[in-house]
Amino acid sequence: MTSPHFVVIGECVADVVRTDGAPDVVHPGGSPANVAHGLARLGEPVALLTQLADDPYGRLIRAHLESAGVALLPGAEAAAEATEAADAPRTPSAVVRLDEQGRAQYTFDIGWTLAPVELPFRPGHLHIGSIAAVTGPGAAAVLALVERWRGRAGVSYDPNVRPALMGEHAEAVRRVERCAALADLVKASDEDLAWLYPGRDPEEVARYWLGLGPATVAVTRGPAGAFALTADGRRAEAPARTVEVADTVGAGDAFTAALLHARRTGASLDAALARATAAATLTVTRPGANPPDAAELASVLG
Repeated sequence: MTSPHFVVIGECVADVVRTDGAPDVVHPGGSPANVAHGLARLGEPVALLTQLADDPYGRLIRAHLESAGVALLPGAEAAAEATEAADAPRTPSAVVRLDEQGRAQYTFDIGWTLAPVELPFRPGHLHIGSIAAVTGPGAAAVLALVERWRGRAGVSYDPNVRPALMGEHAEAVRRVERCAALADLVKASDEDLAWLYPGRDPEEVARYWLGLGPATVAVTRGPAGAFALTADGRRAEAPARTVEVADTVGAGDAFTAALLHARRTGASLDAALARATAAATLTVTRPGANPPDAAELASVLG
């Protein structure tokens, strides 16, 4: 296969959006899968190493990713073939309930059992995050790949904290910090940081993470926009745009995809942050994890 620049490693999740008085609506999701989808929508060559079962949710997600141009690496196919076994895994799912502001609360049915695997080509950039980077037993395979390629490929990380799946707090923080230390770029939300470091200022945490090793830490703050700090002392900030929110599902992942795309194309930190914030803003105006394509993003940016 032609070698994509980006390789994303992590879970796919079927988001079952549940609203009182309405039928369930299923959207393809999972933070790493959303990032891969967002990169493909922006025209980036991208492959996803994940796990999918050959069940209705798995077929829905597979079709969704492939229609955008995401290449699924052999790990996903192996999981699909395993579904004939008596103890076959299910494609992960999450019941998503939306509050009056469209903010999502998740109840997960997920396992992550990625086995040790070799990539079939040399990646230009690895992106990891969310459940797959910190949940055993599969997280060990994720981090082994990152450690193998670190220094020869770029690495980015988004903790995308899911408290119900994080386990004991101190250990969860240790796992997240290990991932941050392996990355060149870390993106997190202010909600992630509030759970990981209660009472600490997001900029203080960003500076602390820079000390672990990343060159750049970007923090999203919902309606307050986003900021980024770099190890060489730069700071960038982008305001949020006022829009009517359908829901916030996938907004952070659209931000991450646009930020990675912008930095790969040589955009300055300020310009990259503006693009990423615009991508997140577009995503919240429509249901589910539905990131913009390149033309939509260009139109919004003028």
